[in-house]
Amino acid sequence: MKRLFIFLLICHIASLEPHSLWYILSATTGISDFPEFLGSGVVDGVVVGYCDNSLKYTIPKTHWMSKLFEEDPQHVQWLNNKCLLNRLDFKATIITLKQRFNQSEAVHIFQRSNGCFWDDETGEFDGFNEYGYDGEDLIRFDLKTLTWISPRRQTVINKHNWDSDGNNLFWKHALTEDCLRFLKLYLNYGKSSLQTTVHPSVSLLQKSPSSAVTCHATGFYPERAAVFWRKDGQELHEGVEKGEILPNNDGTFQMSVDLNISPPEDWARYDCVFQFTGAEDKILIKLDKEVIKTNRDESSQIRIIVIAVVSVAIAIIIIIALAFTAYKKRNERPLNLERPLTPDSENMSL
Repeated sequence: MKRLFIFLLICHIASLEPHSLWYILSATTGISDFPEFLGSGVVDGVVVGYCDNSLKYTIPKTHWMSKLFEEDPQHVQWLNNKCLLNRLDFKATIITLKQRFNQSEAVHIFQRSNGCFWDDETGEFDGFNEYGYDGEDLIRFDLKTLTWISPRRQTVINKHNWDSDGNNLFWKHALTEDCLRFLKLYLNYGKSSLQTTVHPSVSLLQKSPSSAVTCHATGFYPERAAVFWRKDGQELHEGVEKGEILPNNDGTFQMSVDLNISPPEDWARYDCVFQFTGAEDKILIKLDKEVIKTNRDESSQIRIIVIAVVSVAIAIIIIIALAFTAYKKRNERPLNLERPLTPDSENMSL
């Protein structure tokens, strides 16, 4: 279990320079208080839609995705159907996998990651579709050779069956024409948010007079940014603990960096800096006791921030992290290890 969560936390998806569309789905067993099935759509590193086994409908995760839901109910119904069908398929598949691998009722995770990358300037394009099981590659589709690649002996039979069933051209269509069409649709709705720089609010927080001072920046976009402490204008590395960049529910990001400093120090020599990568402009906040929010006067706000960080880290990073490897291929039906996969008329799955 420890190995599993270390894996989940370090394998998050970073924003890429080309535009990208990911569909990430997983089935789990043996994890209490966690969905048995969950899926998410990710556009340019931003989670835009989510569903799991406890929900009847797909939920938009950004304001512009909500607008698409309002204006295109047919697309919403398509997403809802895909979520339901994959939930049933994945539940059956993970049972089959446990039998094939001769496993007990422990913690197991079956995953699928599929989508595409598109550079709107050069026209360069690539698609991927990959299955994983318990953190390791299971089988994936090679778009260049239109064949399945299986690194596990348990799925070699599936490779042979799927390569010979005549449906690989279906996957080519799904990973190229369909995926690019959906990506352009989402980019059209999200261009005002996805292509606009949003500056954060920056605050200084401290739990107690003897604890570290946290510089917390939230609400920024894109995520290619840095938050750091300086002393006399020079970036500090000692006595500083940087946190991960975490996504907010509205598609923006947040990040914190702690500074361990004793009260006798000359605090006027310190400041916290937020800066987008490659930009010259900075947001600078001086280390001043008068502007620090503490448990004594802002306890409820700090608790909200802590809860938000933890919930977002667990819910969204785990969703994204379950992709666990990148840049491969796409699939539609469950990984039924006893028979070939048969596609239906709707090509891209959520």
